[in-house]
Amino acid sequence: MTLWNTLARARTASGDDIMLRQRGNIFEIRYNGIELMSNLNHQSEDQLALRTMRCLDFRAKRVLIGGLGLGYSLRAALDLAAPDTQVTVCEIIPEVVAWNRGPLAHLAQSPLDDPRSKVVIGDVRDHLAASQGQYDLILLDTDNGPDFVVRPGNEDLYQAQGIAVVARALTPGGLAAFWSATASDRFERVLAKYPWNWIREDIPLIPGRVDAMHHIYSCALDVQLLGMKKAG
Repeated sequence: MTLWNTLARARTASGDDIMLRQRGNIFEIRYNGIELMSNLNHQSEDQLALRTMRCLDFRAKRVLIGGLGLGYSLRAALDLAAPDTQVTVCEIIPEVVAWNRGPLAHLAQSPLDDPRSKVVIGDVRDHLAASQGQYDLILLDTDNGPDFVVRPGNEDLYQAQGIAVVARALTPGGLAAFWSATASDRFERVLAKYPWNWIREDIPLIPGRVDAMHHIYSCALDVQLLGMKKAG
């Protein structure tokens, strides 16, 4: 059996341990010993961009992605975006950006080299709070979702105060989406209390199978964007 090889390691100011490791063709980032992401399957990351960009008829000019990961969400957004679209990705760990320019670059075909990409190193919550009315589309893939938060600081994003910050950063007619590893009843109750419309889409990890899913929560004031009646 091929053993894992540690390629790089980083430690945050709060003492969190971030590890990049490889086994054969598999690359994995772990956060305090917990798998945060790997390149084994990125179907739901691709769909996060596709389904939300399609809701906006691929006309979003300013897109924000919370969390760079392995670059798959950024790559998918760029592949669908117009030539004059700017896609900003906010990543709190500088080393993850460096890894995406180095040993991980080939996985998503070097999306950071695209001139439409802009990298902000910092907490996406702070960036959202300073970006009122700026983004047509906000894609939040910052953690494993509301029920399995790896970084405790991300919990606010799935609570009422965090949702309000996200909503204020949207342009009129904009859309926000949250990636989640689980379907979250608790998060759905929070969404139902906020004055916008939302849907949950269940994405098979492997197309055609229904035994393992990731989930996308899309939210907008304009019910027509989501093609549904008011949810919640």
